Amino acid sequence: MMQRMGMNMDSVADVQQVIIRTSGKDIVIDEPEVAILEVQGQKMYQVIGGQVSEQAPSQRQAAAVAQPTFSEEDVQLVADQTGRSLEKAKEALEECGGDLAKAILLLQS
Repeated sequence: MMQRMGMNMDSVADVQQVIIRTSGKDIVIDEPEVAILEVQGQKMYQVIGGQVSEQAPSQRQAAAVAQPTFSEEDVQLVADQTGRSLEKAKEALEECGGDLAKAILLLQS
């Protein structure tokens, strides 16, 4: 019936986060369900559920700068080299800014 009216609805798979940015704040929705409704060539996005939080723009910039970059393989390598848990390896990598050698030395000392 929807197709007869020129409507089409699809879902977006594996959505991790939706961010709505305004001049005064960011609305962050973690792990939502997202559906796309197309009506007469116009697309509407529907965001359903998820954990909602708000951030000031200054928090957004600080969070982007503060997060070190490392992969799950890096975490596994540090855990294997030190005999520690994945959680401890990840904490060490965060503390060392993603530097593998420093994280290994930290956990070994």
